[in-house]
Amino acid sequence: MTTVVFSHGKESGPWGSKIKSLADVATALGFAVQSIDYQDLASPDARVERLAQYIASYEGDVILVGSSMGGYVSLVTAASTAVKGAFLLAPALWLPGYDIQHYDFDGPTFIVHGWQDDITPMSNTQKFAEQKQAQLLCVRDGHRLSNSNDIMCNAFHFWLQSFVSTTNRLR
Repeated sequence: MTTVVFSHGKESGPWGSKIKSLADVATALGFAVQSIDYQDLASPDARVERLAQYIASYEGDVILVGSSMGGYVSLVTAASTAVKGAFLLAPALWLPGYDIQHYDFDGPTFIVHGWQDDITPMSNTQKFAEQKQAQLLCVRDGHRLSNSNDIMCNAFHFWLQSFVSTTNRLR
């Protein structure tokens, strides 16, 4: 069974409203869900270590979902572990104080980012999407994407459905 592993942002928790909504989508499609708690770790790179350790101890396929700092954590971890894909929400890319400034993950990636994001620059997300030919959905919203829950969940459903279709074709 494939597990969707969520990584929350800097000022959020493992079961915030976005993660709960997306977890419902994943569960409805037959995925297992897990959300890592990073509230005791301020450093994004310490969070990368925690997620990488979790994935190393896990047996089965993994898809990563990350919001803001959790997007950075998911993307950096994806580059060094065997994951099937990454779904990112307003990822914190190319920000000062983050150790990794080059992103090597080439797997399936879908990003949702708000045009009015005043925390993580849209231009950084666009740069990554262009470099990696990632799917990018730009919405009329801010960093928290609080007005885009339905759009975000529909995009996640559509994107996850491709993994379900691939798995069914392999049987």
